[in-house]
Amino acid sequence: LLVGPKLFGLYVYIVLSGSMEPDYPTGSVIYVQETDVESLDYWDVITFRLSEKTVATHRIIELVEEDGQTKVRTKGDANEIHDEMLVTKAQVIGTPVFCVPYIGYAVNYIQRPPGLYTAISVGAVMLLLLLLPDLIFGEEPKKKAQEDPAAEEEKNNDPVDARLEE
Repeated sequence: LLVGPKLFGLYVYIVLSGSMEPDYPTGSVIYVQETDVESLDYWDVITFRLSEKTVATHRIIELVEEDGQTKVRTKGDANEIHDEMLVTKAQVIGTPVFCVPYIGYAVNYIQRPPGLYTAISVGAVMLLLLLLPDLIFGEEPKKKAQEDPAAEEEKNNDPVDARLEE
């Protein structure tokens, strides 16, 4: 859910606030695709950088010409007022393509300790449970079949096998 979409050029973000509810509930994971900024229009939803570390997803409510440049005014669907800062084309990352509700809580948990340690432990236990039966019982049935000449003789005298060989 997190790495695969990156192979297709999608950016993955966790929704941390309720500003775009109900379309993008808090705790959702949204997948954002790069968009031609020139094609953006009124009422489109965009994901953009507020700062180097902060990203927001809001709806375009107005296109504004300022200093010979088109900027956009945004607003969260659940917010009462619009965002104060105008968004420039350089700040736009893209538009959300789809959303997986509530999985962001789990993703956010496993990205830092103790959730990271929990995820690694669960993965190790699952791998151990997958491999343990083969390690304990995997070789024993094969050895018995090879060591038991009566079973091999019976297999050679099976009439069904004889018909298949003809």
